[in-house]
Amino acid sequence: MVKKVVIVGAGPSGVLLAHYLLRRDDKYQIDIYERRSDPRIIEFSKSRTFPMTLNERGMSALRKISGVEEAVKAISVEITGSFTHQTNGKTRFRRRSQPLFAVDRTNLAIALLQTLIEKYDNSRFNIHFDCKCSQLDFAAKTARFETEVEEFTVDYDLLIGADGARSAVREAFLTTEGFECEQKYIHNDYKSIFLPANNHLKPGYVHAWQMQDGSAVLLLHKQDGTMIGAMRFPHKKNKIAGLASKEEVVKFFEENFPEISQLMPEEEAEAFYSRPVSSVLTVRCNRYHYGDSVLIIGDAAHAVSPSIGQGCNSALEDVLIFDNLLDEYSDNWANAIAQFTIRRQPDAHALMELSNNSFPLSRGLLIEFLLRESFAKFMHQLFPQRFSPSLFDLVFDSTVPYREILNSHKGWISKVKKSNEKFLAALV
Repeated sequence: MVKKVVIVGAGPSGVLLAHYLLRRDDKYQIDIYERRSDPRIIEFSKSRTFPMTLNERGMSALRKISGVEEAVKAISVEITGSFTHQTNGKTRFRRRSQPLFAVDRTNLAIALLQTLIEKYDNSRFNIHFDCKCSQLDFAAKTARFETEVEEFTVDYDLLIGADGARSAVREAFLTTEGFECEQKYIHNDYKSIFLPANNHLKPGYVHAWQMQDGSAVLLLHKQDGTMIGAMRFPHKKNKIAGLASKEEVVKFFEENFPEISQLMPEEEAEAFYSRPVSSVLTVRCNRYHYGDSVLIIGDAAHAVSPSIGQGCNSALEDVLIFDNLLDEYSDNWANAIAQFTIRRQPDAHALMELSNNSFPLSRGLLIEFLLRESFAKFMHQLFPQRFSPSLFDLVFDSTVPYREILNSHKGWISKVKKSNEKFLAALV
């Protein structure tokens, strides 16, 4: 019998899961409900857009669906290294062992959706935009949605919450017995930056600048030559909050990021001033399933800090892991979703530790981090059987479980955690 699957959320992980389920013969009828508008038809500047980098974890999940990896690479910029720009005008270069693929989140979602629509007609798959999930009844297996003009209820056999850090599906878990969820905002806030095409910063690389207070700017090129990125700054006692005009924005960048200041037109300074601050919510749950029919994945289950760029990659990896569980348990969802919690939770919790504490905020420890990474990479190349890859090579260039990476580098993680706590305490 065909099972009706309702997926809440049309982000990358939700749409990729639809790909995986629909290729499992005719077992599933899929309906995706997304509270935002269709990204293919709304004005790009109004869509939810920010850059992300896909590494081997994310790409390995895309690779199993015919045509998807190629479609994503076609809209991505290959990143082969990074430049850290120092205050003295010098740069530190770090070459990557394997390339990353930088892609705008909206374009990634569109590419996944477009390939899905091209493969399947509406007899097996439908997507509904501008539909907010307002109520769930796990016992009755019903979901209620709101649009601008109506409210309606749908039945489901299986429900997937892929609706992000502020998940409505996870919210409904709070009414179930024994569910625990910790939600915290990280100590940094973010603002997007958009720069015109230029010849000053080399394409194909991540460009980074850092201030003494831990504030940093990361930029990368888009396919059209323009640049997109974000400024990260402490939530408390930061200089960004006090900027009161376009002129003050210009002065701030001139004093702290002169290279960026030279590339920033007046219109972007004005836009940067007006642009809202983004706060990042992290999520840690004690389980990702309910009963035999409800599952949360991606940020809905384990949202993390973007500091090491694993949010989307781990969400896509969730889909691959769940597909493997459906194979292992012959599409028995009761077993598969229970095992997803058992097998994925240790990695998700380890990822939170890695995301929070891999990258030091203090400049002194940052230099040690760069030296450690270079030394580990060098020794692994010379003696691969005796020396493991560096921390970041394991995170970015392998599919080694996060829990194993954390265990291998727990000494460094503990050191950074203590240092960052002292650094942040000094800002209060």
